[in-house]
Amino acid sequence: MNIGILNSGGDCPGLNAVIEGVVGAASRRGWTVIGFHDGFEGLLSTEDNPRFDTLTPVSCRNIRAMGGTILGTVNKGNFTIKVGVGQKGEIEPSVLEATKATVRRLGLDALVVVGGDGSQSTALLLSEIGLPVVGVPKTIDNDLEATDYTFGFQSAVAVVSESLDRIRTTANAHQRMMVIEVMGRHAGWIALHGGIAGGADVILLPEIPFDLNKVVADIMRRKEQGQREILVIVSEGAKIGDTLYTLDAETKGEVRLGGIGNLVAANLEKATGIETRCCILGHLQRGGSPIAFDRVLGTRFGSAAVELIEQGKFSRMVALQGTSMTSVPIEEAVETLNLVDPHCQLVTTARDLGISFGD
Repeated sequence: MNIGILNSGGDCPGLNAVIEGVVGAASRRGWTVIGFHDGFEGLLSTEDNPRFDTLTPVSCRNIRAMGGTILGTVNKGNFTIKVGVGQKGEIEPSVLEATKATVRRLGLDALVVVGGDGSQSTALLLSEIGLPVVGVPKTIDNDLEATDYTFGFQSAVAVVSESLDRIRTTANAHQRMMVIEVMGRHAGWIALHGGIAGGADVILLPEIPFDLNKVVADIMRRKEQGQREILVIVSEGAKIGDTLYTLDAETKGEVRLGGIGNLVAANLEKATGIETRCCILGHLQRGGSPIAFDRVLGTRFGSAAVELIEQGKFSRMVALQGTSMTSVPIEEAVETLNLVDPHCQLVTTARDLGISFGD
């Protein structure tokens, strides 16, 4: 068989592990793997402008330890159809025809699409026009409900946890309050896990409406108890009132969230009188080598995707449920976001530690 693989959307640690898993599993079966460059845009290859490479176990040896992706990725372009939560656009018919022409020319028997909810929505559309597609979930946000974990998430959490460890020492030295803004879009998993691991005093999430006056009260209580430093972690998708803060006035595709960290820092400094700094971790959470968990999970996902192809199970996405690798229909996978339940055991644990959610 000849199979293709591409990764689309934001990069994250573990992408190369998936690629190595696919190439290893396919090679053991005597199959050929073609890797498309720069996401779905690689499907628009022509004979004069090939945007792909043949991948082999030799060319992919031990890339599972590398960050980024050897194939490159994009989160915009001709295939951008996800324009917001629950909103989908369309792909130009000429683009779909060019895609089918590439698949026919290369003799592809299947296509592995590695990406988050937006990329899987595109994969679903390609499957609906007859392309044999298998999905692999990829997002540091861990916001796909169909799988317990997505690769890249734990690596992002590790970055947040280590960053809080480092920020704590400088905050303590100057008796400052530090507000740390982290990624996650509309899901607060990175902030919640990272905040617990790194010992945050306050965690502000999209899923738990907060009152800055209550945050101030919790902070002042800590200061009265003699605490020198205050660490506040805020997810980029958290809202003040009903306001969602974005970096773009207009954008094609999903809006870029961000900016709430600086606003929270300014408001808290004014209300408490404590010298406050804001640190936006941004793409540090996406970069660098994946931790061991994500190397293993990514490789497992890649291997499982090849198994689905071998079984002829298309229009499905591999998923981790418990400790077992399974699969779900792509349509089901993109239907609902995996958001933090305000009453879940992890939130209860944080509250037991004295962490404030400002509610």
